[in-house]
Amino acid sequence: MRFGSRRITFAAVAAVVVCRLSVTVAGIQAAQEPQPQMAEEVFKNVQVLKGIPVDEFMDTMGFISASTSLSCSHCHVEESLNGWEKYADDTPLKQTTRRMFLMVTALNKNHFGGARAVTCYTCHRGDRRPKAIPSLTVQYSAPMEDPNEVFDVPGQASDPNVPSVDQIFDKYFQALGGVQRLSNIGSFVAKGTYEGFDTEHEKVSIEVFAKAPDHRTTIVHMPYFGGIEDSVRTYDGRAGWIAAPDKPITLMPLTGGNLEGAKIEAMMSFPARVKQAFSQWRVNSTTIDGRDAWIAQGTNAGQPPVKFYFNQESGLLMRLVRYSDSLIGRVPTQIDYADYREVSGVKMPFSVTTTWTDGQTLVELSDLQVNVSIDAARFARPAPAPKH
Repeated sequence: MRFGSRRITFAAVAAVVVCRLSVTVAGIQAAQEPQPQMAEEVFKNVQVLKGIPVDEFMDTMGFISASTSLSCSHCHVEESLNGWEKYADDTPLKQTTRRMFLMVTALNKNHFGGARAVTCYTCHRGDRRPKAIPSLTVQYSAPMEDPNEVFDVPGQASDPNVPSVDQIFDKYFQALGGVQRLSNIGSFVAKGTYEGFDTEHEKVSIEVFAKAPDHRTTIVHMPYFGGIEDSVRTYDGRAGWIAAPDKPITLMPLTGGNLEGAKIEAMMSFPARVKQAFSQWRVNSTTIDGRDAWIAQGTNAGQPPVKFYFNQESGLLMRLVRYSDSLIGRVPTQIDYADYREVSGVKMPFSVTTTWTDGQTLVELSDLQVNVSIDAARFARPAPAPKH
């Protein structure tokens, strides 16, 4: 008994040492990474949306825009399009928005236990003015089904008539080329074109660097002020950043759901482990653009769900929908995959369309090389973009 007790004591001491060492290492890493700036530290005249990081603040602006179908220049003065300083100027719509935010916050606090049950979108539904009279056209028309809303009903169970999540992913991996071939891909470098609202839908060049299991960097060579500036988005397996000249800060750390989203997107470059990345799964069926799809929703404790849409016929991934939580509601990001081509025996999407509340981008790859050596510096925190 004494010998056993000594073994247990030694193990306990070792565990404490390891634990303290881990905490120390984590503390050092945290100290090395600067804390993200809060919205009120970057923007002037922030009166209500205080205490949230800049990337979440921008998500909040996108949420308001999506809820009301208004652009930046509707709520802010037109001169704000020429520089960030003018966004601080007050307008009647900004003052109304502040009052609406306080009203919605009070509703959720007093009637829903603080949960974001009511948001801007609850009443506006994409319209500047909430409608007060029922629409008979809506009532008696065929319902418009949004495939992204599958499982949005809390507690909705899996459909017992669809394949299991294991069967769905097995078909997906087989469609890509098999788990063994997927596991043989350890890195890739790609080139192609990028277009979106930030390039005024002009096609520009893009480079993609990815390393298993979850490192990814994209570099968009953007036209800016008569020249070319790089817009860099990096995830190094732990932290993520955006360094771009058109952002409110020239090096914006990713936080919360945006950081988790960067991890998911990086992980999808090497999808063999995606099924193990989530602890709970639910399955159902839907249609996307007239094509039947299986949907598998993965969830981890304390995080928003992630939805995967697979073509029922081919088994390939058609769409991924992820979410980030903002102060006023949950913000969706939709990623559509297409134009699968075989590279070294593995099918990879050469066309990726990303849609979120702030816009839409299209990446079309023209060249992709696998298992190439990539300098570790490609995945390091990027330098701040030049400030104009």
